[in-house]
This record gives sequence, C-alpha cells and structure tokens, in this order.
Amino acid sequence: MTDVQKNAELSDVIKDLEKVVQEKPDNVIARHHLGLVYRQAGRVDEAIAQLEKAIELDDQSMESMINLGAIFFDRGDTDRALALNKKALVISPKMAEAHVNIGLIHQHRNEVNEAIECYATAVQIDPQLLTAWINLTSAYTMIEEDEKAVDAARQAVTLEPDSPMARNNLAVALYFKGDFKEAQRNMEKAQELGYSVDPRFMESLQAKITQHS
Repeated sequence: MTDVQKNAELSDVIKDLEKVVQEKPDNVIARHHLGLVYRQAGRVDEAIAQLEKAIELDDQSMESMINLGAIFFDRGDTDRALALNKKALVISPKMAEAHVNIGLIHQHRNEVNEAIECYATAVQIDPQLLTAWINLTSAYTMIEEDEKAVDAARQAVTLEPDSPMARNNLAVALYFKGDFKEAQRNMEKAQELGYSVDPRFMESLQAKITQHS
C-alpha cells in the first residue's frame, strides 16, 4: 500500500468516526479511537481534545489516559504525562504499560533508579512485555550494571528474536560487559533487521575486537 493509499484510508476512517461522534457525542469508544487516528494523521491538538473528552465522559477510561499521556510525553510535558499514567494506575494498579510509561518518564528525567523500579514492577506483572525488558536494559546500562543489563537484554531477545531494538540493546550491553564478539554478532543481526546502528559504536566495537584478538 502506498502512502497516498494509506492517507486516503486514514481519512475515510476519520470521517466515519467523526460521523459517529457527531451522532452520538457521548460515545467514549468512538472518541477514543478518533483521538488515536487524529494522532496518527498528525492532527495532535484534535487528538488531545478527543481523548480529554473521552476521559471527561468516562473517568475510568484508562486507555485514553495512557494514550493522552503518550502525546504529552512526546511534547515534552512530562508532568501531565506522569499524572495521567498515575491516574490510570489508581484505577488498575497492575496495568504494566502504565508502570513502563512512568519508568520512561523517570528515565527521561535521569531518575534512573526510579525508572528501574517501575520497569521491574512491569515485568513482574507481565513477564512477556517486551518494552519493559528493552527499557530495563537501557536503564541498567546507564548506571553501569552490565550483568543485569545483559540479563534483561537476553530476556527481550528471547521474547522477540527479530526485534531490532532488542538486538541492538543486547549488543551494547555485551560491549560494556566485555563480550565483544557476541556483541558484534548481535549488532550485525540488528542491522539485518533494519536497525540503524551508530557508526561510532561499530568503529569502537571493531577496535575492541582487534585489540583483543
């Protein structure tokens, strides 16, 4: 499907949802999905308005809170993003995605230990949540907990062997642990899967392999 076809299809979805919302203004689900497609179409202010209205209509609408929080995070408004994810957790304390999002906010603020706590909680709730293991890897790497970073990265790769991000993160974790050849294998796999590996990392890794040959 071409970009033109995708845009046309998205436009049709928006028109259909707008019609539903116009006919049934209290339809929370329609407003939620309209917010999502507005965001996908780059109409972010309209997405915010629809998701806020969905939450106003249903103060238990956790998915709307999570998605609205993601928009505010992308805009750099971490305070509002944090508040929305915490509100979702009040409703459902075992919502792993909200714990990951809060961890990401802490990590963005360089509050790495707090981020790790959030990611660790998320994987306890849902051990299959790939994003939690990926983020946990990067957080451990930031504080030079190399063994733990490698363990988290291996969990991510086990869950999704063809995840470019998981493979790259494992390569980085192995590099700092000193396993340069295995790091190279995972870096090459990440590249095969379409990940754009930092050329400086590639050069440094090759230098380490040469040095330890």
